[in-house]
Amino acid sequence: MPWLELILTTDRERAPLIEAALENAGALAVTFGDAGNEPQLEPPLGTTPLWGQVLITGLFEPDPASRQTIETLAKALRDLLTGPARLEQIADQAWEHTWRDDFAPTCYGTRLWVCPRGQRPLGEPPDAVVVELDPGLAFGTGHHPTTALCLRWLDGLALAGTRLIDYGCGSGILAIAALKLGAAEALAVDHDPQALEATRANAADNGVASRLRILSPEDLSIEPADFLMANILAGPLIDLAPRLADLVRSGGRLALSGLLVDQTQAITTAYASWFKLDPPVREEDWILIAGQRRPTPVAEVPVRPGSGNGG
Repeated sequence: MPWLELILTTDRERAPLIEAALENAGALAVTFGDAGNEPQLEPPLGTTPLWGQVLITGLFEPDPASRQTIETLAKALRDLLTGPARLEQIADQAWEHTWRDDFAPTCYGTRLWVCPRGQRPLGEPPDAVVVELDPGLAFGTGHHPTTALCLRWLDGLALAGTRLIDYGCGSGILAIAALKLGAAEALAVDHDPQALEATRANAADNGVASRLRILSPEDLSIEPADFLMANILAGPLIDLAPRLADLVRSGGRLALSGLLVDQTQAITTAYASWFKLDPPVREEDWILIAGQRRPTPVAEVPVRPGSGNGG
């Protein structure tokens, strides 16, 4: 069954008003997009900035009443638009599951496999560690180079009995993989409620929910872990450097991803005072930077006069 989609172009200031008008008219979904060429590559965590020119689409039921509503609405909003309104028909599909078309069982490292929910590796090796995943509406199936770099890094660690933080967890893939590789406990942290919901469902499907704590950044206390992974963006990673450093114990290890090659120096500069950093690992145009937390300086204890060892 095809759906009706009303496509409108407006400016940043008028976008919320048009969004409200679409919702009040019965739109099943309202989506914002870039109407020009103004990508928002690195917004601060917890923010949703809009473009100068915004493309707004409203999805409606495919019936005569909805078509009449759309035509009336388009006329009423005409003075708020920066371009002509368009009405299109779009084919029905399970939007939240279109990721499955390109998602197949994949091995990362020597033993870690990520598979769509309900699938297993063909000719599964006896030592395979399998993560079954349904990302829902959250980022993270392992197929993007940034996530693949993190999964390979995890596969090479001795995780038995350790505690790990996955900061910016998305689908929860990294925290769940760490637990299946032997970590005793993992914390999955994200500001996006959809990411936390996807992580919760994926953890239950993989039988690790009892060892996974799912938190927003505001609820995460300063409790240093053995390992911390953050697969987000360079801007937030630089801003969060002191915070993330405090979350790694002395001698613990950190891995940062979501980074382009030309961002190497900026990240290195931001983290070098806390971590001894390894050479970046590269895949395509993306890198992972890992390192070990430097020993925390021990405060000097004042020596009282006359307290020496001499007789």
